[in-house]
Amino acid sequence: MEEVVRQAIVKRVKEEPFARKMNLELVELNDGYSVVEMTFTEDMENIFGMAHGGAIFALIDEAFETASNSHGTVAVALNMNITYTAAATPGARLRAEAQELNRTPRTATYDIKVTDENQTLMAVCQALVYRKKSRLSFLE
Repeated sequence: MEEVVRQAIVKRVKEEPFARKMNLELVELNDGYSVVEMTFTEDMENIFGMAHGGAIFALIDEAFETASNSHGTVAVALNMNITYTAAATPGARLRAEAQELNRTPRTATYDIKVTDENQTLMAVCQALVYRKKSRLSFLE
């Protein structure tokens, strides 16, 4: 992966208001691959005291966003299909790992898994992006 792309994406995630709000941390980035982590805090609970699906989705989406844009061209989500498999416990450190499965000039597919620190599978996601021809605007 181009180092200039890696550095630019890492910088943008650190500055991204939503990522800061959710305490999302980009911990690994490579071509078509990303790992993002967050700690499940009390303010992410749903009405049952479990992790809100939207919080888990935010973690998945950040890993998807960074993996799919790692090639230096704009990639935007077309479809995401998420299955929640287990409930996170309060204070759990959650990890989303996004892996590119296939990439064409116009689309790319990704497999994203969310686990906790005990390697318990929390959610799985299959996702599709549309790849624009334009370079990431923040590279210039």
